[in-house]
Amino acid sequence: MVNLALGEFLRTCRASTTPETAGVARPDAAAGRRVRGLRREEVAQLAGVSVDYYTRLEQGRHSTPSDAVVDALARVFRLEPAGRAHLADLARPTRRRATQQPPQRVRPAMRQMIASMTEHPALILGRRTDVLAANPLACALLTDWTRLPPRERNYTRWMFLDPDARAAFLDWPAVAADVAGTLRLYAGRNADDTRLSELVGELTIKSSEFRTWWNSHKVHERTHGTKRMTHPAVGPITLRYEALALPGDEEQTLFLYTADPGSPSQDNLRLLGLWADGDRRPTA
Repeated sequence: MVNLALGEFLRTCRASTTPETAGVARPDAAAGRRVRGLRREEVAQLAGVSVDYYTRLEQGRHSTPSDAVVDALARVFRLEPAGRAHLADLARPTRRRATQQPPQRVRPAMRQMIASMTEHPALILGRRTDVLAANPLACALLTDWTRLPPRERNYTRWMFLDPDARAAFLDWPAVAADVAGTLRLYAGRNADDTRLSELVGELTIKSSEFRTWWNSHKVHERTHGTKRMTHPAVGPITLRYEALALPGDEEQTLFLYTADPGSPSQDNLRLLGLWADGDRRPTA
């Protein structure tokens, strides 16, 4: 069974791992090398496998390496937990026929809960970063997902194709690269998702930045962090976020944003809430 995705990921990891990082060469020896990354024989030696075996992995001709080999390669390439998990997903892909998965639904109780969070933006993402639900403050901060056609309610698509997203994040390149990495992590576990293939195809054609970051094979797992944003109505807002997987709702994640108490960002977030209320108020 051919596993081209595994081979592509391994080649990318090898190219981005320097001999100095892997401990196989002194920094002053780099000048004599034709390539910046590791050679196949160096990877094989460090991982404790034969050169022929590793070559077949990169060529996709050996699709199911053992856990021990996966661990060894992750150690050689200094992969973080998300990268190691992605390598494991690619090493043991679930082979299914391409399917159109049924739409995901958010439970009414969850919708009610995030709607009650009037001081905190909150949204729920599902498969392939589809936006399944968002409270009014999240819609005011990001975009009103309800006004988009259902197939366009996707966080990655919005991030790369909507100019307002680029303007909203002060660190847009870093944020967008992480979003592409999150989608790449999902792809490793759901390679046969037809909607995912359509989304990646569209973004690859329409966004050169997405194409570059997607082809880098970097992966990113959303857990928590800080977002530096700005809104045309209220100005700069720095928010902390937590990504909370919903155990009873498969492949759904709640994202909750908060501002530091007493900070200018908290004041601006409250102003944004008032602005959103006024914007939704019917005109005479």
